[in-house]
Amino acid sequence: MATKSILKSINIKDKQTATDFVRALERASRENAKNVVPSQAFSDASREEIREMFKMDK
Repeated sequence: MATKSILKSINIKDKQTATDFVRALERASRENAKNVVPSQAFSDASREEIREMFKMDK
């Protein structure tokens, strides 16, 4: 999930919209999260490896 989608403002102006929003939240809370299986190998970079990647020439 992108960070921007978490930070959106929601304006609820009528009772029907409020009801729909609450139902969507309740439905989402009942559903289990899906497991994600990486399609490619990955590894964590060390602090030194990250510094090397972004090393800037002066």
